Amino acid sequence: MNAKPLDGTIVLDLTTALSGPYATMLLASLGARVIKIENPATGGDSSRNNAPYVTERGIALQRSAPEDMSLSMMLRGRNKQSVLLDLKTDAGREVFLELAARATIVVENYSPGVTRRLGIDYDAVSRVNPAIIYTSITGFGTEGGTDGLKAMDAIIQAMSGVMFTAGEDGQDPVRFGLPVGDLIAPLYAVIGTLAAQRHLERTGEGQFVDVSMLGALTSLVAIEPFETLEALGIPQRTGAHVPRLAPFGTFATRDGFFALSAPTDPMARSVFAGLGMPELGTDPRFATRDGRVAHAAQLHGIIQDWAAPLGNDDAVARLAGAGAPVAPVRQPAEALRDAQVLARGEVVPLVGEAGAEGTVYGSGVPIRMSRVSATLDAPAPALGADTESVLGELLGYTPERIAALAGREMAL
Repeated sequence: MNAKPLDGTIVLDLTTALSGPYATMLLASLGARVIKIENPATGGDSSRNNAPYVTERGIALQRSAPEDMSLSMMLRGRNKQSVLLDLKTDAGREVFLELAARATIVVENYSPGVTRRLGIDYDAVSRVNPAIIYTSITGFGTEGGTDGLKAMDAIIQAMSGVMFTAGEDGQDPVRFGLPVGDLIAPLYAVIGTLAAQRHLERTGEGQFVDVSMLGALTSLVAIEPFETLEALGIPQRTGAHVPRLAPFGTFATRDGFFALSAPTDPMARSVFAGLGMPELGTDPRFATRDGRVAHAAQLHGIIQDWAAPLGNDDAVARLAGAGAPVAPVRQPAEALRDAQVLARGEVVPLVGEAGAEGTVYGSGVPIRMSRVSATLDAPAPALGADTESVLGELLGYTPERIAALAGREMAL
């Protein structure tokens, strides 16, 4: 399965940090040729300066040599090519528009208005390539209107309401450890981009795709009717347990935690069997779903009292043996080493070999297809490593012309 679904697609990547580079990494995993445009004046993508770094002496918090690469770039830069262009110069802008005339997709995550000031916005690119798909990932939409707020992940989590969906009722807001604001928007951006490409194939029409980080995350918060539930007496912040789905939540054992999710009557009866208390299935408080919701605190208290003296493996085995939907709560390091996840390529070794001491793992591609593949099998490029080959191949530039550009305005 060497073929990939986006073979032949050229993507110009104007992104930096996480939200944009994650989107273009996914496109690259699907076979797109992603040409990452990096600014020589700033040292390229800001992720190149995210500690820790891979050095000759191992993983370190400080760069010890120019060729040391950050783990962030090693992860997000896979399957991409790097070209240095200073888009603030006439020469850099001219080269970019020549590349855009040959591209299928442009992806950018500048602040609103920046691409227009640079002369590389959708209007400018569509004049040289009317079929272009131009995808923008911004914090709050391309209209702006946020009084200068910066679109950092924590800002998006705060504004979306997601911080008040986790944690205990009445306690301080909780920031998700995973940067969900930075990760949800690029998923929608890829969906929108691929939908636009399908439209292009049918009609020949390019278009502008606009994805807001705030809108993407807030749309997911709206999946649950938190406000309505709270009005009905169910706190929107449910902490370890979710009363309206009882038995549902995480429970502490003597040496760990397990998660339980058993909202239906048959599932609940399997939990009661695993507890060694099948009689709870005929108890008027717990026999029906509505009854369990009304008496959720009591039910969850019974489960917690049962779990507290047990070892975690023992508790999980008893519940699983009765058919209950249960699993141990893992630390990230353990989860990343799951044999099935590794075998499916959903997590891959980034530095070192799977199973070896000191191996660093990174995200793979959690998509498996029977006819084509989606993989990240090429390492991240050094800054500007592909400038000469890309400009030579796509634009026919001679080494002399590239050298002249380098010396004059582009500082390759």
